[in-house]
Amino acid sequence: MMPSSPSNPSRRSNPANASGLSRRGLLAAGGAVGLGAVAAPAAAAHGGDHRVRTGFDRLVADGYAPLAGQKVGVVTNPTGITSDVRHIVDVMHADERVDLVAVFGPEHGFRGTAQAGGSEGRYDDPATGLPVYDTYLKSGQPLADVFTASGVDTVVFDIQDAGARFYTYIWTLYDCMVAAALAGKRFVVLDRPNPVSGRAALGPVLDRAFATFVGREPIAQAHGMTVSELARLFNGEFLAKPVELRTVQMSGWKRRDFFDTTGLPWVPPSPNMPTPDTALVYSGTCLFEGTNLSEGRGTTRPFELLGAEGVDRRWAEAANALELPGVRFREAYFAPTFSKFQGKTVGGVQVQVHDRDAFDPVRTGIGLLVSAKRSWSGFAWRPDNWIDKLTGSTRVRTLIDAGAGTDEVVGAWAADLAAFRAVRKEYLLYR
Repeated sequence: MMPSSPSNPSRRSNPANASGLSRRGLLAAGGAVGLGAVAAPAAAAHGGDHRVRTGFDRLVADGYAPLAGQKVGVVTNPTGITSDVRHIVDVMHADERVDLVAVFGPEHGFRGTAQAGGSEGRYDDPATGLPVYDTYLKSGQPLADVFTASGVDTVVFDIQDAGARFYTYIWTLYDCMVAAALAGKRFVVLDRPNPVSGRAALGPVLDRAFATFVGREPIAQAHGMTVSELARLFNGEFLAKPVELRTVQMSGWKRRDFFDTTGLPWVPPSPNMPTPDTALVYSGTCLFEGTNLSEGRGTTRPFELLGAEGVDRRWAEAANALELPGVRFREAYFAPTFSKFQGKTVGGVQVQVHDRDAFDPVRTGIGLLVSAKRSWSGFAWRPDNWIDKLTGSTRVRTLIDAGAGTDEVVGAWAADLAAFRAVRKEYLLYR
């Protein structure tokens, strides 16, 4: 049964922000496999019952009704797939019921050929002949000009998020919403699961003085929201000129659900996010990008393996002594094939989550920073203080440098987090 859609709680009236779609019994050829079936009971871990139907699934089931009469452009990447792993652009291009005229590629590109910090540029897609426009590092009026030049009436967003404030696709969403409002375009968000569940928001809240592409607005480090919920939050709280927004919800997804219970296929949303296990730890261990330690890029377990030359068993011992909930740390040695310490063997830890319901990734990331600094004399922050951009202020860095423990650092953001949680609650679409 389709989840109920609460009325838009935005402080600004915006009736176009409705998110419900009626379900139709018949599917046209070219739609996703299994969309006509009733949502199955909760799948077992790693099951394949296709219990969850994504926003795109439901868009097809409704005959693309929200896009009728519109020239459509899609912001997407390799994660924009159907349950039988066809790309939504290929499906839409072949379906006469939708007038798809353009594709917009984010970081890593529409087809996913670029590494971190790269994109594919402007080209014509060989598979469909559609023009592909580059959105990466574009915002405001320049991005609005791209939407205008493309000739679209409606911009559709469909990208799998990883659940962390500094995962840049949610800020692609934000920038595209701002630009669509400036260009007078409609905006439709097709929902997908938060892969690490939507149970709670965790971690520090961004101070706007530290706004960058890894955090435009004051949300928590682990936001605990889906992209449709974030779009509603952005439109209601942060956009000076709200966009004409419609969200197409999933069916069958519950806030407690992790990705491997959804029955949906996983596609790495970026080259260093290979599995849902990576996403589970990412909102905490990505903080090591702000240090001189490797965050595991160039290994088969990015963000699960952390280390540096000169680190030994003492770090794992110190981290385990913190008795952080749901996680243990294994002494580990590895040689990254690229990024920090390329080709060198380094020592460190492997993060082993044994109870993901109890696991707090942000507290874990802080505990690992605290224990690394205390157990290894070579510990240093990146000279550009990138850690401040990741955490959203100077607070984490300065507290750890002053000798604060894990509880003191985590407690320092409690008031800000409580305030964010209260605002967030108004925009949630699922139970």
